[in-house]
Amino acid sequence: MDLHRSIHRLLKEIGPGRMESVAYDTAWVARLARLGEPIGEQALEWLREHQLPDGSWGAAEPVYYHDRLVSTLAAMIALARYGNERDRRCLYRARESLETISSRLGDDPAGETIGFEMIVPTLLAEAQDLGLISRSVDGRLELLSRYRAAKLAALPDGAINRFVTVAFSAEMAGYDGQHWLDVEHLQEANGSVGHSPSATAYFATYIRPGDLPSLRYLQNVVVDGGAPDVSPFDIFEQAWTLWNLALANSWDEKTLSLCQPHISFLRESWDPHQGVGFAAGYTPKDGDETSVVFEVLSRFGYSLDPEAVLRYEEDEYFRCYMLEANPSISTNVHALGALRQAGFSARHPAIQKILRFLRRTRTLQLFWLDKWHASPYYATSHAIIACAGYDDELVDDSVYWMIETQNPDGSWGYYMPTAEETAYCLQALAIQRRCGHRISPEVLRRGAVWLVEHMEPPYPPLWIGKGLYSPQWVVRSAILSALMLVAQESS
Repeated sequence: MDLHRSIHRLLKEIGPGRMESVAYDTAWVARLARLGEPIGEQALEWLREHQLPDGSWGAAEPVYYHDRLVSTLAAMIALARYGNERDRRCLYRARESLETISSRLGDDPAGETIGFEMIVPTLLAEAQDLGLISRSVDGRLELLSRYRAAKLAALPDGAINRFVTVAFSAEMAGYDGQHWLDVEHLQEANGSVGHSPSATAYFATYIRPGDLPSLRYLQNVVVDGGAPDVSPFDIFEQAWTLWNLALANSWDEKTLSLCQPHISFLRESWDPHQGVGFAAGYTPKDGDETSVVFEVLSRFGYSLDPEAVLRYEEDEYFRCYMLEANPSISTNVHALGALRQAGFSARHPAIQKILRFLRRTRTLQLFWLDKWHASPYYATSHAIIACAGYDDELVDDSVYWMIETQNPDGSWGYYMPTAEETAYCLQALAIQRRCGHRISPEVLRRGAVWLVEHMEPPYPPLWIGKGLYSPQWVVRSAILSALMLVAQESS
């Protein structure tokens, strides 16, 4: 295959952010049927067509129980409230699946989906009012409600508005929670609430029924009745794509010229004090996007003050967002990469803080699991890349684990073999080999052969939002980057 041509095509297509529809957000859009909105009826039909064989909703693969629970509850409520007689069978099958899903939440390796403790109490209470759930499924309500209450109590000014990330999960307020919402300051300029189709559909259905800016936003992001987890996510898509491609170091003039519009966009989005968020029009900034954009711009020749990256430093780690319940591994890994690009030595206190955090958070002292991704190969590969030639001892066992877990056919996958996870492992191992470590060429060769044969979408959703999702062009960029790195190491 012509890697350069594929990369050129990718760089021409990335921009606002592309992902497949997800059941959770589609279920909230379906509630617009209450107002007679056509996209509401289309979303109801999408739910009917995408119920899984076991009666639940969510990603078909991998089976991630937090995703299945929120998706199934949201879909059941939408169909019960606004569906028709033929949906009774769908609801019966879904009710049967909930017992198993609820009992298996502890099996999810990376833990809860985004906003789980905020959203689920509202969904459970509503499902109970409708007679959709049994008491055994409802048993988590009291504990989750306490978590939600603590988070709401910590809100600045006690209100949810576009300046706090809780707005992304504003639907958790429910029918009687409008007192939590700073309604006049909730929407973004594009009419959305938090760039979230579910939060926006909630707003347009119950808070300001028929709100035209909200409906216009939803009409732009709903495709064939289905809604994505988030839209747009332009900074995230362009930054992660360029980060992946920048690992290959050497590019032809045409590739560099196609990168320039994206580099300019990221540079224009950069706030020297706060950094960036996942989209240019999204109000809250965060440590993860800020670190990745800093590293990307540095790799492409821009000299930036690291003040924005250091703004997210806490006593024991680097945070992603204010009010987050637990720190992110990948956010700290990306802060490490950014500060390396800024010229910080391995002995700098901020660097040492991150390295101590990474030592404390390894699972079985072999790999890392991150709250933004369902696979350990994502966080672990990025940690190996960030530490290569900087703190090799920290990741030596992780490199060994990665090599040992390669499947006989050359692939990798925590749940099943995937092109995305295989790409991450090839990236990390090729970078290790570039830095002088003894990585067998055969490991890279077998992985690349498998990847070429399995590189086309659709890609299983491994990223953690309110449910599982896949940012398709970001995944595509990791695949092309991996193949380019292996080709460079083989030449």
